Amino acid sequence: MASKLRLTRNANQPRRFRFVLLILGCLVVTVTFLVVSKPQALVLPKLGFTPSLPPPPSDHDAVNGDDHGTQGAAHSEESLQGEKKEMVVDATPKEDTSLHELTEESGARADDLNSNQDETRERLTLPTVSNYTIDDRPQAAGEKSQAPKRKPLCDVSDRRADICEMDGDIRISGSSSSVVLMESPRTEETEIWHVHPYPRKGDEACLKGVRKLEVKASSEASPCTVNHDAPAVVFSTGGYTGNLFHDYSDLLVPLFLTARPFDGEVKLVVTDSKSWWITKYLLVLQKLSKYPVIDLDMDKEVHCFKQVTVGLRAHNEFHIDPERSPNGYTMIDFAKFMRSAFSSEREALLNIEDLAARKPRLLIVGRKQSRVLTNTKEIVEMAEELGFEVVVEEADAGSDLARVGRTVNSCDVMVGVHGTGLTNSVFLPMNAILIQIVPWGRLESKAMQDYGNPAKEMGLGYLEYSIAIEESSLREKYPRDHPVFTDPLSFHSRGYHVMRATFMDDQNVKLDVRKFKEVLWKALEHLIQ
Repeated sequence: MASKLRLTRNANQPRRFRFVLLILGCLVVTVTFLVVSKPQALVLPKLGFTPSLPPPPSDHDAVNGDDHGTQGAAHSEESLQGEKKEMVVDATPKEDTSLHELTEESGARADDLNSNQDETRERLTLPTVSNYTIDDRPQAAGEKSQAPKRKPLCDVSDRRADICEMDGDIRISGSSSSVVLMESPRTEETEIWHVHPYPRKGDEACLKGVRKLEVKASSEASPCTVNHDAPAVVFSTGGYTGNLFHDYSDLLVPLFLTARPFDGEVKLVVTDSKSWWITKYLLVLQKLSKYPVIDLDMDKEVHCFKQVTVGLRAHNEFHIDPERSPNGYTMIDFAKFMRSAFSSEREALLNIEDLAARKPRLLIVGRKQSRVLTNTKEIVEMAEELGFEVVVEEADAGSDLARVGRTVNSCDVMVGVHGTGLTNSVFLPMNAILIQIVPWGRLESKAMQDYGNPAKEMGLGYLEYSIAIEESSLREKYPRDHPVFTDPLSFHSRGYHVMRATFMDDQNVKLDVRKFKEVLWKALEHLIQ
C-alpha cells in the first residue's frame, strides 16, 4: 500500500511543476503587456527608463515647482510640427504604480485582456509622429544636441541658373560679397556656396563679367546696420547686358519669373550695376518692386532680410515653361506685363472692324551693322501698294524703350531680319503678326527657337521667310560651289563662333520684292480672318 502511495506522488509531481510554470508564464505575459501598452504606469528608475511625453502638469506639479510637464508639452508640439525628428524629455511618471500592483493583475479575466488589447490597437493607430522616446544613455556634460536638418541653401540642378533661397536671419554685405544665413552656434558645419547671380550657367566668357557671391550658413556675420521687412532678390546686370536679346532672355524674363510673384513687395539688390541699364529699364523695375534698387557694389551697409533669393529663375532662351513657373506664368503674361509697364494702349487686335477705319500698320525693323536689309525703300513702296501704312524703326541698345514700345504697339505687322530688334515684339498687341526674315546658312532652327516660338507663345501670328542664295550678299564673296552654299551645316559643326562669323556677322539681305509680296499678302489675310 505504501508503495502505491509513493508511485502516485511521483506521478503528480510533473503535473504540479507544469502548473507552476504555467502560472509564471501568465505572469510574464501580463507584465510584458502592461509595459508595452502603458509605460507611464511603471516606475523603473533603476533601469533608467523614462517616458518622453509626460501627461499634462497637475495642480500638484505646480505646488511642488515641477515644470517637467510644461517643458514636455512644448517639446511635444515641436516634434509634431516636424521641427525635430527626435527629442528626449526627462519627466517623472504621474501614476504611483508598483510592481506589486502589476503582479496582482495577473489574475485578470480573459475578456479584460481582450478589452485592453483593443485599447492598445487604437492607441497604436493614432496619427502621431512618436508616442514615446526612451533613452537610457545619460547625456554627457557639455554635450550639444543636434540641430534640426534643413534643405541645402542652393539648388544647382538647373542647367541655366543656380538659385539660393533662404528664410530666417539673412545678412547681405556688399563689401564682403557675402550672403549669410545666421544659424545657432551649436551648428558644427558651415555650409558655403559660390554662385554667379546671372542665368547663363557654364558660359565662362559671359560669367567673367559677373561678380561671384559667397552664400553660406554660419553663426558668425557682421551686425545689421539696415533691417528690411520685404524679401530680397539678388542678381547681376553684368554678363551680356547691352545686347537687346540678352536683356530680355537673361534678365527681364527671369526677373519676371523670380520677382513678380511678390506683387511689388520685394527689394531688388543688384551687383555689377550699370546705371544706364537701370535707367533704361526703370519702368520695368518699378513695376516689379515698390522700392528703390539697392546697388550692392556701392553700398557699405549690412542689409538684413527675413527672406532672400540669390539668382534668377530661367528656362530656355526668351521662353517661359508654364509647368515650371510660379503661378503658371506664360509668355502671354510676360508680354502683358511689359505692355502694362510702358502703358501701351492696345492689348489685342480683336476683329476686322479694328481695321475698317484705317490702314493696317506695318513696322520694318532696320539694322545698321550686319544682316542689313539693303532694299528697304523697295519693300516700303511694295507694302504701301498693298494698302499698308509703313513705319521704319532702327532698334538698338541705346533706343528709348518707352518710345519704341509705343511704336511697336501701334502696329499690326512687324517685319525684320533675324536679330535682337525682334525682341521688341513683346509690345505687339495679341493677334498681331511677326514676320522673321531668315538669312542664308541653315539658320531656321535658331530663328524659330529665338523668336518664332516666343512669338507663338505670346499669342502672335508668326510667318517666316528664308532667303535664297540670290538674296544674300554672300554670293558676292564666295563662288557657288563653296561649302558656304553647298554645305552650310559644316560651319555649324565647327562651333557657334564660326557659324556666327560666317552667316550672321558677315551677311546682308536684299529681298526679292515679288516673292516677299506673297508673305505680306498672307499677313493681310491673317489680319482679316
